[in-house]
Amino acid sequence: MRQRLIRSGLIYLTEKGYGATGVDEILAHAELPKGSFYHYFRNKEAFGLALVDAYQAYFAGLLDRAFNAPDLPPLQRLRSFTRIAEKGMEKHAFSRGCLVGNLGQEMGALPEPFRDALQGVLLDWQARTAQCLLVARHAGELGADIDCDELAAFFWTGWEGAVLRAKLDRNPAPLRQFADMFFNLVQSRSVPDDRRNSD
Repeated sequence: MRQRLIRSGLIYLTEKGYGATGVDEILAHAELPKGSFYHYFRNKEAFGLALVDAYQAYFAGLLDRAFNAPDLPPLQRLRSFTRIAEKGMEKHAFSRGCLVGNLGQEMGALPEPFRDALQGVLLDWQARTAQCLLVARHAGELGADIDCDELAAFFWTGWEGAVLRAKLDRNPAPLRQFADMFFNLVQSRSVPDDRRNSD
């Protein structure tokens, strides 16, 4: 029953957000009585934080599978993640966004514990991405002067904005535009100095 509540909660919060979602509609979707909710969760805040944990566990697995793909060069692994994420949004007709991004936009109206939880998730995603970029740097795909931590932070700031716009437009174009610009930028920075100066 707890997992049914989590699944229903993730659907509603990625579509509508925290403030616009009521416990009753989650229970109706999960086809569970009201008492079952308070058996597993003290209140809506505790439920929301459990959803963040569940989303993080799912997303960390997705990132690990993409970033550890042995048949792809490191940068292509990151590109692969963007395509996987796009397909995930397309599967639901771009009606669902990123739970972390959705909640981040509501932070002014959320209980304060959500701030640390959301920041922790984003820092984890950035760390995983930075490690992938570091592997790319060691493989010669990135210039030696590139700060992988800063580049990973830049990626997630831009990607979350692209996800928001894709949900708003119900269209994959913002995701593709950001990914193309990001990888074009990275590749231009990877050109040796002597070649850049001669152009």
